[in-house]
Amino acid sequence: MKSIQTFQTLSILIPAYNEEKTIHLILDKVRAVSLVNEIKKEVIIVNDCSKDNTIEAVERYKVQYPDFPIQLYSQEVNKGKGAAIHKAIEKATGDYLIIQDADLEYDPEEYNDLLKPVISGFADVVYGSRFMGGNPHRILFYWHSIGNKFLTGLSNMFTNLNLTDMETCYKLIRTDIAQSLQLKEQRFGFEPELTAKLSRVKNIRIYEVGISYYGRTYEEGKKIGWRDGFRAIYCILKYNIFSK
Repeated sequence: MKSIQTFQTLSILIPAYNEEKTIHLILDKVRAVSLVNEIKKEVIIVNDCSKDNTIEAVERYKVQYPDFPIQLYSQEVNKGKGAAIHKAIEKATGDYLIIQDADLEYDPEEYNDLLKPVISGFADVVYGSRFMGGNPHRILFYWHSIGNKFLTGLSNMFTNLNLTDMETCYKLIRTDIAQSLQLKEQRFGFEPELTAKLSRVKNIRIYEVGISYYGRTYEEGKKIGWRDGFRAIYCILKYNIFSK
């Protein structure tokens, strides 16, 4: 456990693929949030070989706000969200890191909610659950919610955790733990693999807090589909049974 005094920087990891239209909006939100205890922010964006002008949008933002600490990396080919997060984890130098999608589905104002169990000295990892608490949740896809709960339940059976939202984007993790996991999944199998490997870290303390969720429709840019659900089932079995 790191003391409050040594927790100086939070690394905010942003995988980005074709987010030209929204990347500046999420960066505005990240820049605006004031972290408790004067914790500093380190923003790491990994562009996953976008076909639009995501890179140019980020570069313009860096010029507009030169004092805002942004590191931008680009994959030479499209490898997937998981691979982009692997790169960002590798580059992170903060005491803790958090994953932030480049879309507008999650609210950076809630970083402090996730930080609270860490700063209080209780947690090494905090998941932000879209299925608990009284925060706003956009009403969208029934079968997505059923699928998510099924995947979370299946994962819990093997990890012996009692999470309510294994697939959440918001995972706050002590950086040295994240960098020790040797993650392999390059696409949407990243979430169950990460959860399986975190559950096996000796004496790890995992907490969960409720967050809001401003989901997107497919017309608005949502990318995950039913094939990713089957991949998640495969990864739950793979990383909890066959690849321990």
